[in-house]
Amino acid sequence: MSQEKFKKYFQFFLVVLAAGSIYPLIYLKGGYQETILQVFNMSNAQLNSMYTILGWVFVFGYIPSGILSDKFSAKKLLAISLFFTGLGGLWFAQVPSYEYVMAIFAVWGFFSVFTFWSAHMKIVKLLATEKEQGTFFGILDGGRGVVEALLASLALFIFSGILGNSLEAMDKRAALIAVIYMYSAVLLVTSVLIWFFVQDDKKVLALDADKKEALKSPAFKFSELGNLFKNKKVYLLGGIIFMGYAVFWTYYYLSWFLEVYVGIDPVSVAGTMVVVLWMRPVGGFIGGYLGDKIGRTTVQMISLTGAAVVLVAISVLPVSGNEGLFQPLIILLGIFLYAIRGTYWSLLGDLKLDALILGTAIGAVSFIGYLPDILLPDFNTFLWATFGDMGGFNAYFISSAILGLIGVVLVFVFSKVIKKENKA
Repeated sequence: MSQEKFKKYFQFFLVVLAAGSIYPLIYLKGGYQETILQVFNMSNAQLNSMYTILGWVFVFGYIPSGILSDKFSAKKLLAISLFFTGLGGLWFAQVPSYEYVMAIFAVWGFFSVFTFWSAHMKIVKLLATEKEQGTFFGILDGGRGVVEALLASLALFIFSGILGNSLEAMDKRAALIAVIYMYSAVLLVTSVLIWFFVQDDKKVLALDADKKEALKSPAFKFSELGNLFKNKKVYLLGGIIFMGYAVFWTYYYLSWFLEVYVGIDPVSVAGTMVVVLWMRPVGGFIGGYLGDKIGRTTVQMISLTGAAVVLVAISVLPVSGNEGLFQPLIILLGIFLYAIRGTYWSLLGDLKLDALILGTAIGAVSFIGYLPDILLPDFNTFLWATFGDMGGFNAYFISSAILGLIGVVLVFVFSKVIKKENKA
């Protein structure tokens, strides 16, 4: 391997490490919600209110994050994001009062989206050649999943090692603080590595001979935004990601579905969901690889269709006599879900955008694509209120399958637009 290729792949590895380590600290409640409530002496409603606000900050931070990544060095934004998120973690580990915890979440919201999101996507887009887009974005999502799984395993080892069989409040406090320190330390170390080993945008561009012309591009101008928002492909890609991400949202309901609807015991459910979690690298890597071999739009359409079929199957399949079928179906669904997530951003290369507005484009597409974060909770509340506990699952999964099929149509239209432009 040449020195230039080694530099490129090492930088890519650091970006994957950054993407996989920044959000687990912010979403620590996923594995430790009850402990957090006890240690911080807050109610579930208080904790949920902070995450609701965080969701709004995320959605409205995507476009500004793009503008920031076009105005300033993406690598420096990345390092700053990790550093201040890690500092927020060190503050969080002091178990401050609720008012200060709200301030910590504000810090996390700003530095994990405004300065981070488009910057890390932009670096990946610049590092990958045109033929590597599917592979790189597939590895980004799959690799992020590996990092999250490994850190979660380490966190569990630390937490269980300190807590043991104790149920004492002080022991829970010590165990949780140790986990927070671990995640914070990883972020701080990664920020230093990013600062010293990831190159600035123009140097990254120089690694690829096909992109050297981009070095001559003028500086970012706000006047360029008009052309960006007139580009119909931006809205098409935003719609594709919206549908794909909405389908992926079913992941958050699968364990509840297996335990409440199917009647599987909690230990078996937990084991199944661990397997599903490890489908992230499988789906991401395979989806990315196939995307570069048979076409990125083709893989998206196959993945969305496959997920829709499985969602309909688990909705209409009678539980009685079929209990053993649901877990394999859920694992298969996991492969499709992560293949969707691992490849929809690879379509970014088909927008054929100048590097000087690439970050802003990522922000605009993200604003559209991740709207399910604030739309689906209320939608699901409506479904469960209308159809009841059991009917709510079926209504939600079938609704998600329909969104997936709409996504297939959008991907098909997107591919036709691209082919037409290429011929022209």
